Amino acid sequence: MTARTVIPVSITLGSITLALAGCHDQSMSQQPRYETYGRADLFRDGTEAQPLPKGVVARGDLTRDAVADNPPPVNAQFLARGQERYGIYCSPCHGLSGQGDGMIVQRGFPAPPLFHSHRLRAASSRHFFDVITNGYGTMYSYAARVSPQDRWAIIAYIRALQLSQHVQVADMPELRSKLP
Repeated sequence: MTARTVIPVSITLGSITLALAGCHDQSMSQQPRYETYGRADLFRDGTEAQPLPKGVVARGDLTRDAVADNPPPVNAQFLARGQERYGIYCSPCHGLSGQGDGMIVQRGFPAPPLFHSHRLRAASSRHFFDVITNGYGTMYSYAARVSPQDRWAIIAYIRALQLSQHVQVADMPELRSKLP
């Protein structure tokens, strides 16, 4: 054998060895495992789906919960942020004025409740927060799309919409003087 034939033979043998080693060990893909929600005799309750241990908190949940439980103070900048987020996430269904006449509704989707109904004007801000977070009826959850801070901004804007639609002239003396 010459030096020229030794190199290709060693490369070929090395490639075959690696290929056979890869084919031999498939234990990772063929190992026994539990099916989702399947029976598992290993655990006392007999199911594979085990509850989380007491006291387990997902990373970031404590901070997020603190924001969720303590709405920030409302100012003009906060309302502007709420208006922007409302326009992005809420207006397609609820409409720009909260009348439930958004573009999706105009195309046949069921209309959401009006923000100006007595029930929703009387609803707590936490109710709106929970609906944005968890969804309600045909509305799906926006928890992954809208941060807790932005949820409060949207709620502040919804409250401003509600006030704008139900203001009485008697409540605004400075406007009364400008009326003809």
